[in-house]
Amino acid sequence: MSPQSLLGIMLRVSVSPEHQNFFGKDEHLGPLAISILREEKESSNGSQYSYRIIFRTTELRTLRGSVLEESVYNTPRHANPRGLSPKKLLEHILPELNLSCLYLGSNSPKVKDTLLKLDEQGLNFQRKVGVMYCKAGQSSEEDMYNNEMAGPAFDEFLDLLGERVRLQGFDKYRAQLDNKTDSTGTHSLYTRYQDYEIMFHVSTMLPYTATNSQQLLRKRHIGNDIVTIVFQEPGALPFTPKVIRSHFQHVFIIVQVHHPCTDRTYYRVAVTRSQDIPLFGPLFPKRARFPRSSAFRDFLLAKAVNAECAAEKSEKFRSMATRTRQEYLKDLAENYVTTTPIDSSTKFPLLSLGSKRKEKHKGAKGVELQSPGALVWMVTAEEDGDDGEQKLPCLLAISAESVVLIERGSRRVVFNCCCRDVIGWKAVTEGRAGRGSYLDIYYERGQSVTVDMPSNQAEDIREVVQRLELMTRGCEAQEVTPLRDGVGQPGFLLNEEGFVVQLQPFGYAKSGGLQLYSRVVRLCNQPLVSLSLEERASLMRTASRIHLTVIPPDENGKPRRSFSELYQRANQDVESKAGEGPPGQAWVIEREDKAEGERGRGKGEQAAPMKQGWTRPEEKRKNSLLSPPSLPLLRTTSIQSSPYIQPALNSSPSITRSYSHNPEEDSLDGHVYDNVNFDRSIYENVWDMCNPTPDLIPAPNPNASMEEELQKQVHPCSTSPLPLCPEEDGVWSKRCLCRKMTHTFSAPLGFY
Repeated sequence: MSPQSLLGIMLRVSVSPEHQNFFGKDEHLGPLAISILREEKESSNGSQYSYRIIFRTTELRTLRGSVLEESVYNTPRHANPRGLSPKKLLEHILPELNLSCLYLGSNSPKVKDTLLKLDEQGLNFQRKVGVMYCKAGQSSEEDMYNNEMAGPAFDEFLDLLGERVRLQGFDKYRAQLDNKTDSTGTHSLYTRYQDYEIMFHVSTMLPYTATNSQQLLRKRHIGNDIVTIVFQEPGALPFTPKVIRSHFQHVFIIVQVHHPCTDRTYYRVAVTRSQDIPLFGPLFPKRARFPRSSAFRDFLLAKAVNAECAAEKSEKFRSMATRTRQEYLKDLAENYVTTTPIDSSTKFPLLSLGSKRKEKHKGAKGVELQSPGALVWMVTAEEDGDDGEQKLPCLLAISAESVVLIERGSRRVVFNCCCRDVIGWKAVTEGRAGRGSYLDIYYERGQSVTVDMPSNQAEDIREVVQRLELMTRGCEAQEVTPLRDGVGQPGFLLNEEGFVVQLQPFGYAKSGGLQLYSRVVRLCNQPLVSLSLEERASLMRTASRIHLTVIPPDENGKPRRSFSELYQRANQDVESKAGEGPPGQAWVIEREDKAEGERGRGKGEQAAPMKQGWTRPEEKRKNSLLSPPSLPLLRTTSIQSSPYIQPALNSSPSITRSYSHNPEEDSLDGHVYDNVNFDRSIYENVWDMCNPTPDLIPAPNPNASMEEELQKQVHPCSTSPLPLCPEEDGVWSKRCLCRKMTHTFSAPLGFY
């Protein structure tokens, strides 16, 4: 779902004349506000209604959801054309809430304004970024603030970054700059990126005061920006945040230009952040240099936006936001309520006798499977490691947009993928001896995750399959065991992606149910994606029985591909036509810097001892089965809002599709440096570790057809991975550069 759509829904629920607001103070939750809106379902001709609900507490995570009217237990059929009473609805959805504390909100305009402020917390799509100019031989804050004019290299960089706009009369986001009297300068730098408006506070564009060495008119703006880009000309001294005297500048993105104003212009990038700010993307490899290009601009803007989003998750900013939220809710509960309590109708009866039983009915069976919100099942995730089969108690959540596994003990996301990336599944309701029902879910290029369910919950696995049928474009996988022909040939041909591209006419494979363009996901009970071409060929030649697990083609007879694959192919096609070389490539990696980087890193420095409980990225858990997600993760809040808790030494292993690596970083005076392997230092190095990155789940996407979605989302900054590049520690690197870069992303050592 786009940010505009989400804001539209919130506006409709919060300020629509048909909605109701209830405010109160719960003894456990504190002040709270609930908004309810009843609306007719599309194409139902008045026969179906749903309720949209927003539940606000002092927690920064607002709960928003919808529920079909007919799914509410014991709803009287057509008993009241106005629908359920608010009390009955909330008793069903929030049974632990003390409803007696709730009173109907007043119709004051202040109520609407306050609710919108609460709902827009964390949904700010206007960002301000400071830009400081550091000339050759400079490194101090005063030096940078006292550069009156921009040099050619800085002008070239600013032209790449955004558009110079005249401030007087400027009617877009101005970031506290004066657009009437030119008191903050005549021009500034402005741009749009994705859904964001970004105004840059450029030091050389803000007023210069010759008699004030501190340049307070400049520092007044840049010193209050959370994110600051420090542009360094060739010959600039190493940067350290020690020279910056500000309580608000938490992230510095250092950009050093090489060969400015030539055809060979490129940039080096490093990042430093306060220690309580989590790691954020897009990540980039060591020794990366960025040619001057639109891809680099997108990368830098994404990095800046992500930096501020990550800062909002730090303890300092969360505490400030929580206090503000509490004051808003307290004000509503004390000053903007009527004397009307929530509807006083009785709770749902536990028993119904006689004729009353006929007047009641349970919600339509299975109607909850249509809900866009997540449905949750208790499962055991399974993965094979060096120590044998491992089990991990999890919650399986499937919404209209995502499939997520959450470890029950730590409440950490251990797996996630977009519903449109699910290509198939295989359900077994009668497991082998000692095992209950289980389900294999296939996604992206044929990777899979297996979940087990207790034998006494076999019905749950059928519900999961029904949910997948409704929410994904996948289908049931088939088991095929084709016989060889008279000369020992299998009778079919696979391409590199695993699709059946040729079938022998009237052969055993075709008569056995194998279809053209079926996708093989398992070959002789081994995942096809884990087999090399040589291993596949060997199995096809030598296996006595070729057992296949296949995903049938789609309803049009075409190969069934995930959305990620189609998205990347579309980007590759667009960019190959434009002649831009490798798709979405924002950097190149200099192999010849390796030896120099290692020598530079070892001078006079020694890594601090690893904190107990942390693991280095190269010590990746041996039993990790799942790869990092390739679909872009959109901006959302972390599932675990609390700080990372050190796991017990005997804790169970976890699936690692989305767990956070802790890359080696520098720290100094409360700042952490995210990139350290350059042939020439951009900043000073002191070694330490930092907090891990919160795990994120994919944000909702529009429910459009795949073709329409691809038309909208084709963008020069694609998610297509770079060729895998071996790093010095044997880790293979991938690029993380996508259309929606407002996310944090876990990566192996070699990314920062």
